Amino acid sequence: MRVAVGSDHAGFELKEHVKALLTSLKHDVVDLGTRNTDPVDYPDFAEAVGLAVRDGKANRGILVCGSGVGASVAANKIPDVRAGLCHDHYSAHQGVEHDDMNVLVMGGRVIGESVALELVTAFLAAKYTGEERHERRLQKIKAIEGRFTGKGKGA
Repeated sequence: MRVAVGSDHAGFELKEHVKALLTSLKHDVVDLGTRNTDPVDYPDFAEAVGLAVRDGKANRGILVCGSGVGASVAANKIPDVRAGLCHDHYSAHQGVEHDDMNVLVMGGRVIGESVALELVTAFLAAKYTGEERHERRLQKIKAIEGRFTGKGKGA
């Protein structure tokens, strides 16, 4: 799987651990920055990862900022991106299975390395079920997005 990763300075260290895990699992990693702990703005990296997923340059994305909140908010502004802030195992796989989440967001100052790596593994192993109830709900989400972007149902 091709995975785009990005972080701000607060998430840099955890992002590097995530990259090492992805490489060990033989995933193709697209590192969109940041490259060190010098202060930067998380929306820039959330946009880069979100666009990589939206444009098909990556199958999934992983973002890390201090709390995860800002990166999640920013990534969800991009049409067709469904970013979920997860700090527990259940949410990391259920978000994919039920909501077709395509970007995992974590807070580098909130969770430790071992939990984060567990979440990444669960996120990447999960598959969208496509069950009728989940598909119905996903279509409603897309309709909401379409009303505000001029695309899709309800536009």
